[in-house]
Amino acid sequence: MTPNLAGQDQRMNLPAVPRWLGFIALCLGMAMAILDIQVVVTSLPVIEKALNIGADQMSWVQTLYLIAEVIAIPLTGMLLRVFTLRRLFLVGILAFTLASIDCANSSGFAELLVGRVAQGFAGGILIPLVFTSIFLLFPPGIQQSLAITVAGFLAVLAPTVGPLIGGWLTDHYSWHWLFYVNVVPGIFGLCFALYALPKQSMHMEELKRLDYFSLLLLAVGLSALLIGLKYAPRSGWLDPFVMACFVLAWGSLYWLWKRPNPVIMFHLLEDRSLLFGCILSFLTGFVLYANIYLIPVFMSFVRGHTPLEIGLTTIVMGLSQLVTAPFAVQIDRRVNARPLAAIGFAAFAVGLFMNAHLTVLSDSDSYFWPQLVRGVASAFIVLPPIRFALALMPVDKVGDASGLFNVARNIGGAIGIAVVDTMMWQRSPIYADQIHDWLKNAPDLAAAALGMTPDDLPAPDDAMGLMGIMEDIGHAALTGALNECWILLGVVSLLALPVLWWLGPVKSALPVKKLAAARDKGA
Repeated sequence: MTPNLAGQDQRMNLPAVPRWLGFIALCLGMAMAILDIQVVVTSLPVIEKALNIGADQMSWVQTLYLIAEVIAIPLTGMLLRVFTLRRLFLVGILAFTLASIDCANSSGFAELLVGRVAQGFAGGILIPLVFTSIFLLFPPGIQQSLAITVAGFLAVLAPTVGPLIGGWLTDHYSWHWLFYVNVVPGIFGLCFALYALPKQSMHMEELKRLDYFSLLLLAVGLSALLIGLKYAPRSGWLDPFVMACFVLAWGSLYWLWKRPNPVIMFHLLEDRSLLFGCILSFLTGFVLYANIYLIPVFMSFVRGHTPLEIGLTTIVMGLSQLVTAPFAVQIDRRVNARPLAAIGFAAFAVGLFMNAHLTVLSDSDSYFWPQLVRGVASAFIVLPPIRFALALMPVDKVGDASGLFNVARNIGGAIGIAVVDTMMWQRSPIYADQIHDWLKNAPDLAAAALGMTPDDLPAPDDAMGLMGIMEDIGHAALTGALNECWILLGVVSLLALPVLWWLGPVKSALPVKKLAAARDKGA
């Protein structure tokens, strides 16, 4: 039984002020959920020391957050049908805020993990609600186009500014404020939503028809996938435990796919626009998340910068997005989304390739222009896939479609980070061996790689001298591996071009000005 959509029609006709205040509340929730990942990751060593947590355990603070988030995202469509937009958002943002307070007051590892799981699950609800609300609150036209731009912009900006905010809070206050920072936005989000989002009747009968076994399969499959991706870079992709995780993930998700009434609506992928939108969302998550991951690795391990200094470097991409956003809205209204996406992914690839020639002497200035290019291009790799996937989706299906779209992006990001992490671990020793060989046979090449002059190099048979430059060799080897990672990401970004060609002309790619007419005609 499909719930009555009268309430959703009413939301479409909300006055401008409540409509935008409600949307701002939803955006605050999404920004908090995405921001919290990067805000915390830059300061994990500080938390590790403060709570006396082992380095081998600390990564679970992030991993369990991501697992809980990626499980919650595809459930949002079902929960939305049961509890309505207003109730689901209020519960989600309240839970996220209270979990943040619990994390800030944690006195040990177990308590912190419980808070992070609660944060992740609540955040996984908040993220897709924003993309769903765009098509529930706004009619096709300039307002919907602007809302898509704002949501897409925040989805990219939040992880970009995360290192800056996390570094600043850690340097000037304490690690507790990495979590307390969510309290004020949470309160504002609650107040705005209580005022602006309309009340609707719940549909509890949906819970009676819920296939709880498919819910278990979803949780097991996605958890196994992310745990496998966590261990694969260091243990090896063919490690028995890693392979067992991937087999369990594949088996669970395949069984879930075959269930007659699964908790996640895979059948929606029969819609060509949604399917290709999810593929592009996967590629976007792969290149965006891995791109944001690589910069702190180089700036921290090679250049020795603090979290705050790293944040000041990464902010360039965010600022360029901010400047580009108003122009992106106008271009999106007038240009077909397929060529727009093709230009965006190609330009983003150029920005990635621009970073593929770093040396150990490179610094923040080496990232300025590449990040500027990527920031401008990011608007055009984020907006078109949202339109492909959701613009013409029936209103009663948009929540489930948004869940699929967002989980595709998050899984793409998890795989992207795992792949570049693997490249760093596997390629760095090869580069180190090559530099050792150069020290014997090609000192000019060794000196260039190490950022030295040939006169500064120790003799090949000087064991103590070679020990003295081992750290420099490690930095140079990591830099070489990182350059390969940038090339890989550029190639992955270019994979979007054949995907867009394969997609072909679809109604949801029409310029926004023509999209309303296409929707009316289809109805």
